[in-house]
Amino acid sequence: MTSQTSPMDAMILERPEERKERADKVDFKMVTFSLGGKEYGIDIMNVKEIARANRFTYVPNSAPFVRGVYNLRGDIISIIDLRIMFHLPVEKREEDALESLLILRVEDHVFGVIVDSIDKVVGVSRTSIQPPHPIFGDINVKYIQGIVENAGKLYIILDIAKIFSPKAEKEEHPSRYEPPSGASIPTEISAARTGTARPAAADAEMTAGFVKEGLFSFRHFAVTSVNETWFRARYKEWERLRAGTDLQLHEEADADAFLEGFLSPYSGTLWGADYMDAVASFLPDSDLRSFNVWNPGCGKGYETWSLACTLRRKYPQSRVKIWANDSDLLAISMAPNMVFDASAVPEPYRAFLVKGMNGWTFDQAVRDSIFFEFHDVLNSNSLPPVDLIVCRDMISFLAPEEQKRVLADFQDKLKGTGLLILGTHETAATGAWRPVGSGAVSAFAKA
Repeated sequence: MTSQTSPMDAMILERPEERKERADKVDFKMVTFSLGGKEYGIDIMNVKEIARANRFTYVPNSAPFVRGVYNLRGDIISIIDLRIMFHLPVEKREEDALESLLILRVEDHVFGVIVDSIDKVVGVSRTSIQPPHPIFGDINVKYIQGIVENAGKLYIILDIAKIFSPKAEKEEHPSRYEPPSGASIPTEISAARTGTARPAAADAEMTAGFVKEGLFSFRHFAVTSVNETWFRARYKEWERLRAGTDLQLHEEADADAFLEGFLSPYSGTLWGADYMDAVASFLPDSDLRSFNVWNPGCGKGYETWSLACTLRRKYPQSRVKIWANDSDLLAISMAPNMVFDASAVPEPYRAFLVKGMNGWTFDQAVRDSIFFEFHDVLNSNSLPPVDLIVCRDMISFLAPEEQKRVLADFQDKLKGTGLLILGTHETAATGAWRPVGSGAVSAFAKA
């Protein structure tokens, strides 16, 4: 009686030096993801991009695993839920929750597949890929290209061409997928079909996409037109810093390291004299009768106190009113009662300090100019038209649609001659705004 060695046995019996020799040669890249509690991979040659979306348009009389169609920048593509297709458990989610999508191309068709979560790009040696075996997945072995171990994880590589190719022979479930009428969108001849190599730029773009996903997952930092310029520059720097190592973000510490340098000068502390002067230089020179300001996302209040003193210096005779909001109840509750060490306060503030029982605080005129209030910027408010909005580094930590809503609200609340100040590395330079600042102060006026 002869015994057979399973793929798992082969991995175990293989000598460490053999595994290392194979791992040194990376000639196969795959996008990895989770599905039903297991790790899977798809040849990166079949992956066009990654995305997050919801609200798919239902297609009547379609298969149960077809979630509908989706408008991807003008192209109508089919959306397939791999979990339903392979009878895997689907975690219940909120109705408006975003789904993790892999946008795939097979021959001349582009479509999206929903998975539980998308992980990263993994490079392995083709020789380390073992033949498929039924014990490794809940999916029929004929739809598995192979299995491979990497960094302690065992990945099941799906054969997307067999699962979805329009030319595949009809078999038992999952059957050959026919896109719903109107959703079979031709695309350029893919690298997988022609046999040509996927450009290195495409791989870099895919990895950058995973970094964006990591930033949003770990720190709710959404890369959009608001901060895309900074992200691109930082990503190039990240490639240099991480040369020869994994570029992707695996934990909060990685996200924090990537975001190092993003926050504006004097974030979380009183502004220095240089920044106070820079902000004042963008404001009108005439002494106004009143000057209304909105400061959403004020945090612990350092920025608001800095802003109040800057305006008192600029407009000593004006009635200044600052509405300072934050959704952090603890921070906004403590902001009005801040006490300072006079020796640690920059010189421009000292004219506004008075000695209190517990230390130095700002004088009554400065205190009266500020109204601290617990408020979420995503909710409506009853503010009057304002002359200035200061919202540094907050918008980037909102979801993309929320960013649009907040900028639209700023347009509505700001006077025609008003000014918007965002974070140093943020921009609102769209058709609705025009830049008026540069350097450390990123200022915008209505277009």
